[in-house]
Amino acid sequence: MKKLLLIFGLLLALSVQAQQKREFRGAWIQSVNGQFKGIGTETMQKTLRYQLDELQKDGCNAIIFQVRPECDALYQSNIEPWSYYLTGVQGQAPQPYWDPLQWMVAECHRRGMELHAWINPYRAKTKTPHANASNHVVSQHPEWCFEYDGLTLLNPALKQSRDYICEVVRDIVSRYDVDGLHIDDYFYPYPTPGVAIPDQADYAARADLSLSLGDWRRQNVNEFIRQLGETIHQTKPWVKFGVSPFGIYRNQRNDPNGSRTNGLQNYDDLYADVLLWANEGWIDYCVPQLYWEIGHKAADYDELIHWWNRNCTRVPLYIGEDVERTVNHPDPQQPNRHQLHAKMMLHEQMQNVKGTVLWYAKAAVDNVGNYGTSLRKVYWNTPALQPLAPWIDKKTPGKVRKLEEIDADGQRVLCWTEPKAKGWGDIAARYVVYCFQKGERIDTDNPSKIVTVTTQPHYELSAMEPGKYVFVVTALDRIQNESKGKKIKVNY
Repeated sequence: MKKLLLIFGLLLALSVQAQQKREFRGAWIQSVNGQFKGIGTETMQKTLRYQLDELQKDGCNAIIFQVRPECDALYQSNIEPWSYYLTGVQGQAPQPYWDPLQWMVAECHRRGMELHAWINPYRAKTKTPHANASNHVVSQHPEWCFEYDGLTLLNPALKQSRDYICEVVRDIVSRYDVDGLHIDDYFYPYPTPGVAIPDQADYAARADLSLSLGDWRRQNVNEFIRQLGETIHQTKPWVKFGVSPFGIYRNQRNDPNGSRTNGLQNYDDLYADVLLWANEGWIDYCVPQLYWEIGHKAADYDELIHWWNRNCTRVPLYIGEDVERTVNHPDPQQPNRHQLHAKMMLHEQMQNVKGTVLWYAKAAVDNVGNYGTSLRKVYWNTPALQPLAPWIDKKTPGKVRKLEEIDADGQRVLCWTEPKAKGWGDIAARYVVYCFQKGERIDTDNPSKIVTVTTQPHYELSAMEPGKYVFVVTALDRIQNESKGKKIKVNY
């Protein structure tokens, strides 16, 4: 019966519109849950390699990798200690030594994926008990922090906190070939009833005495977001700055323009004015965490995806999807199947939704509810490039040069030379290889014709069936602006 339902679901899903050539297809790989803590270099690399392989098969083109859980690092840093969530001892380097972020950048790029480094900006210590390293910010500058319900956080009111976080980010962006810098939903702490944020002295000393407490806190976070975006783009203009806020901006009972929901709010409870950041161009993409199901009483997914589609229109909008919750709830219209198809159909209907990020990667890799199978067979069964970012760069690179077929020790290979470049916006970072049957119309807008997206200036023809083909190779710059194509005929 289960097999019949799966087949029925996949056949029904074929009604989804034609695949998009440009779509952000991401997955979060988190470390703060302890999945990597103390497992050792070989096991962690094996685990990550398997996850990346499966996600690539599922159609993912971007990985959001958590590298700074609590002001500690899953990368080599001279500013912050090695992470507790890597070795089990904060400040202890992994043995055998490796740099997880550097390794992940290389592995993702080899698979044609982007790598976005995910940090938690303010969180300095979770509720998990462990000792801080001597060079941890809580040890070095306790005056920059406050405690709240068992957490330790950098104080958003302090310029020192903002400058420190931006210094950390500048270090990451300058030393690693990341494609994005990503922060999630932790700004001011999630409120605990009866527990006040200990910032009254800072509020009393504020410069603008006309600001309410809420407006003052929002101003603190606004200043940080603006400064962080400027830091990223001053360091490397092509690195995209993304934010993944809690899924409710404001409830309609507090704001006539809010959503018809009844839950915690970014604006009022976390002091995160996400729409301001998007409208001002301080961020490059927004991924609201719509982790609820269609029909949820307090936060209906259907209501929220429509709300974000109407209101977040200035930057690319991607939807944060909870894999397990999606497959654990029935489709209201078809109770014999879960909600993946219904949610994907909503995505298709939303003009401003340009992608999806899966929470969390392992759930998709484990194929709960056949989620991963459905992605690779139906919804993400053709490759996709990243959405454009013309406010960063809109100039296309030049054509590839010297495209030819060669024999390399008995292996037939397409080779080419990168286009000429004058600046970072002209440099080819990746290449797209399309394949058409001889006589077929050349249509590079059709993603089903993409055979690979690669960082290498060559493509092996070993998997080809005998026949006559036309290959087209284009260059992508760091923002994935695409060049005109270079053609070559191949008899195989």
